[in-house]
Amino acid sequence: MNVTDDPSVRALYDLLDINLWSQQPIFSRYIGAAQPVSIVRETSLGRQLNNATWWLLLEETESGFRPSKYTSFNTRYDKLSTPRSAGFIPYRQSRCIIAAKGFGESEFKNGKRISCHDMQAKDDAIAFGGLYREWLHRGTGEIPLSCSVITLPPNPKLSDIHSKSIPLMLPQDKATLDAWLAPNNTETKQFEPLLEPVLRHDLIVQQIEKPSAWNKHIGEPFIIEKDS
Repeated sequence: MNVTDDPSVRALYDLLDINLWSQQPIFSRYIGAAQPVSIVRETSLGRQLNNATWWLLLEETESGFRPSKYTSFNTRYDKLSTPRSAGFIPYRQSRCIIAAKGFGESEFKNGKRISCHDMQAKDDAIAFGGLYREWLHRGTGEIPLSCSVITLPPNPKLSDIHSKSIPLMLPQDKATLDAWLAPNNTETKQFEPLLEPVLRHDLIVQQIEKPSAWNKHIGEPFIIEKDS
């Protein structure tokens, strides 16, 4: 994930009613799975900016928590309505938004990575739709947060880049963003139109060597236009 300190990212935080004078997010050109990332959430205390581990399921250790052995940095859209799945309750009670400039995807064949691409929103920032959980450590009393990004069916425009899925990119009108964050908004039927694999931003796409080597380019960048 690309969370560069960019004017468009700051503008998205402003739209989300997050005051960056008093709350400082994690800005980083590269954030990998299981690393800390900043999320926007809403609780009984109001709208908040908090840091969370980008891995929804955590395991308690003697001194804290670690990412579970079960991969959970993403939550598939088709698992959101499956009782007892990791995302079932968070989808109804604890949704969040991750403000970012872009993201990376890898394409695999027979279990081997065959390509990797870095993508940035051309003129704005991306509001990733996500889920979060609170955890309570039984020994230390620590209450850390974890999160995941919801993934949708693949979009044909990205079929050569990542044929498996695309992340949920929320439309950036305030009514939608506020409804997504509202913790008492448990009727999820209203969110069904958001789970269509719509590409909401023009993307600047650059093939790279590997996810962590975002500055090692292969070929020339190109534009993939958003869906109309």
